[in-house]
Amino acid sequence: MVAVDFHVNPEMTEILPDFKIGIIHYNNITVSDSPQMLKGRLQLFQEQLFFDMDDKELTDFPGLLEWRLAWKALGGDPSRYRPSAEALYRRVRKQNYLDPVNSAIDMNSFLSLQYEIPLGLYDASQIEGDVEIRLGTVEDRYEGLNNRDNTLDKIIVTRDAKGAFGSPYVDSKRTAVTPQTTDAIHVFYLRPSMNRDNAIQLLTAAGNMFTGINGGEAQLFVL
Repeated sequence: MVAVDFHVNPEMTEILPDFKIGIIHYNNITVSDSPQMLKGRLQLFQEQLFFDMDDKELTDFPGLLEWRLAWKALGGDPSRYRPSAEALYRRVRKQNYLDPVNSAIDMNSFLSLQYEIPLGLYDASQIEGDVEIRLGTVEDRYEGLNNRDNTLDKIIVTRDAKGAFGSPYVDSKRTAVTPQTTDAIHVFYLRPSMNRDNAIQLLTAAGNMFTGINGGEAQLFVL
């Protein structure tokens, strides 16, 4: 297992006293094409969500609303740079459903939709040194999975010795999970209102679902 130590910059809890992050470290996983069960479950969830949104605003979903408010409190503009969970919901509302990618990424998307929170999934072998979670600056930038060069000013970032590699906005290509990934780090941007016991329950359920599809073992904790 690749050892990765995480810590949250005190600035985060000064702005958001209830800020908390969930971490799951997977080892010995096998990433492949998603099984039909996962593909079907992700598709069905999106179709059901589309009909659920027929008479709802995005802010009627508690997780999405809470992260919009947190985004603003941190100084970001959620209308310009949307939390990734909200971006997924907006795709579903347009019936621009997610295409299958692989068994890890598809499960990550499903969990984000289910829990209404941003998630980050990273290849642990591509992370160098300890990881800090803090508020980004104009110097935090990377080529993202959206195929753009992203500047992460006033957006939460995960940083290692080489610089920023993840955020609840968009993640970097550098640490993307592929079929070659055997160790992975799963970052859950938990709703600040969630207590630690409920957070542990959520992470346990998510870890069981993830390893149920991808194998391996999971170690989890809340920061």
